[in-house]
Amino acid sequence: MPNPYEIDLDKNPANYQPLTPLSFLERAAKVYPDVTAIIHGGLRVSYRDFYAHSRRLASALAGRGIIKGDTVTVMLSNTPPMLEAHFGVPMTKAVLHSLNTRLDAAVIAFQLDHAGSKIVIVDTEFSGVMAEALKLAKVKPLVVDFDDPEYAADAPYPKGARIGSIDYEALLGEGDPEFSWSMPEDEWDAISLNYTSGTTGNPKGVVYHHRGAALMAYANTVHAGMGKHCVYLWTLPMFHCNGWCFPWTLAIQAGTHVCLRWVRAKAMYDAIADHGVTHLCGAPIVMSTLINAADGDKREFPQTVTFNTAAAPPPESVLAGMADAGFAVTHLYGLTETYGPAVVNEWHAEWDGLDRAGQAGRKARQGVRYSALEDLTVMDPTTMERTLPDGETIGEVMFRGNIVMKGYLKNKAASDEAFAGGWFHSGDLGVMHGDGYIQLKDRSKDIIISGGENISSIEVEEALYKHPAVAACGVVGRPDEKWGETPVAYVELKPGRTATEEELMAHCRSLLARFKCPKAILFTDIPKTSTGKIQKFRLREMARGG
Repeated sequence: MPNPYEIDLDKNPANYQPLTPLSFLERAAKVYPDVTAIIHGGLRVSYRDFYAHSRRLASALAGRGIIKGDTVTVMLSNTPPMLEAHFGVPMTKAVLHSLNTRLDAAVIAFQLDHAGSKIVIVDTEFSGVMAEALKLAKVKPLVVDFDDPEYAADAPYPKGARIGSIDYEALLGEGDPEFSWSMPEDEWDAISLNYTSGTTGNPKGVVYHHRGAALMAYANTVHAGMGKHCVYLWTLPMFHCNGWCFPWTLAIQAGTHVCLRWVRAKAMYDAIADHGVTHLCGAPIVMSTLINAADGDKREFPQTVTFNTAAAPPPESVLAGMADAGFAVTHLYGLTETYGPAVVNEWHAEWDGLDRAGQAGRKARQGVRYSALEDLTVMDPTTMERTLPDGETIGEVMFRGNIVMKGYLKNKAASDEAFAGGWFHSGDLGVMHGDGYIQLKDRSKDIIISGGENISSIEVEEALYKHPAVAACGVVGRPDEKWGETPVAYVELKPGRTATEEELMAHCRSLLARFKCPKAILFTDIPKTSTGKIQKFRLREMARGG
């Protein structure tokens, strides 16, 4: 018998449109045209003008021959053109490829070639390395210069020379502010391309679609508690997972983007105090920069600022310092392949009544799925069976839902491997607790196997972070003839604090089983990515004597 709900009830333009974040900006410009959308130095851009600039960019790109399936690459800092690119590029049905501004020329050249870049927009701050990359690349894109008029007088890095054939403002001048862009033909169409770090071999190109970007924007609004006309400070690089999709998110609530080219304590405090910042995101290094700032750089502000962090759980001392400074920290977790954070440590009011150790245990967990993610679990990657929710049985964290990437560009083998069994395999090892909260134990390649025993580097790092002198640390396995490998810790101390290897060893022994304790503790500046994450692969090279 036919289903009556499927008879003469078809999709049509009146009742079905593909999901896309592009419509968020159109709505904000119509409803709140005079609200400030972007603050950059002395520049103020209304939503009316933000939308018009994005349409000009789309029109100019189309006029230069950009069509569906083309790649437009940007090498930009957290500036207005980067925000305009997030809307203007996909308005042409092209794909936005945001380059990590800290990459070397060889890696940039690989990405340009792999992506087939047709146009490159480059900030003059990065023109030197981009010029080298273009010499190495096979593709010959149109190069557009962005020479920022708001470049700070006390800039830590000088501007480079212009290397393009046209300036960004001149390119916008070619475009029509009334450009008639259209919705994607299919919400599954690609909207952006982001490359993984590529610490082993060439980086993989992670492809996002319009549907996932739109749903992620809604989810960010909910889980970050972003109210009407929220004010967001750009401490997170917009090139990183498209800024966790926040360039698209803010338009939902007609929020204000406060651009920040460099993460410096005084500039952050000035922005928070002067512009009423309500939200920001970043790695623990950003928190450390804020709470360890010189007294002369700090400012008082009346509002509580939500700080979203998505690295390892912040130490208790850091959380306390952030609370004292006026920040409420929300712990998130995700990967490039999940549009950024897709897991949130949802806090329960009753946990406020737990003792300090009980609260710390809850805060150490990554949490539960975002509302836009359909499922999150821990599985045995061989049997594809869920592990026991006992907080002890280690398995691989896996994702399923609409905020999981389309796949890896031109790499079917890697996509098939990542999606084996109908789940996205994160490569992260963790446990499932009885209440459904997951907790990471390590990356699969970071687990230290010593004498047949698995040692979680995260567990050892958590112990070290409980010492008041430790600012940053990384634990990796070092080859050992007897045990196979043993843990070694690299430690960076807080300014003005001291600690000896013996002192930290004793501290670890008071918190960990002896076999888990580092066999050596080395004091050094810890290598980090441009987003503040510790580069474990560099530490492993150091441990091997590389």
